[in-house]
Amino acid sequence: MAKETGTKLIAENRKARRDYELIERTEAGIVLSGSEVKSARDGHVQLGQAYADIRAGEAWLVGASIPEYVQAGGLGHQSDRDRKLLLHRHEIDSLYGKVREKGLTLVPTRMYFKDGKVKVEIALARGRERADKRRVVAERDAQRDMERALKRRR
Repeated sequence: MAKETGTKLIAENRKARRDYELIERTEAGIVLSGSEVKSARDGHVQLGQAYADIRAGEAWLVGASIPEYVQAGGLGHQSDRDRKLLLHRHEIDSLYGKVREKGLTLVPTRMYFKDGKVKVEIALARGRERADKRRVVAERDAQRDMERALKRRR
């Protein structure tokens, strides 16, 4: 059997880019059961309400929803369980220190397959106020309009 190469996006948390200022991104592996991987391969993953937490020296993904795989029958999985993230010890310690000291949070931004393995991109993030969110959206719209105007002039 040939090994898969490259990346395939499973889910993206667009809400995180609007609600948070993303400071630093880290790639982590994730512990999944077989039926969860099958469901993820079908693209049935929701990261909208998810966040990462560090408990007892381990990183966990909390609130991510992976619905049951229909063909798994009675051997399926719980859709909203906490899932362990696979990071090196120094990465966990670094993230834990930054979250504890600076009041930041860990937010999953993307879940994807990389060389046949499921990976999660978690970002160290600072929450935005409502006015900040509006300002960011307005700046993005203005930038898009400027790019369109420049494209028309060429």
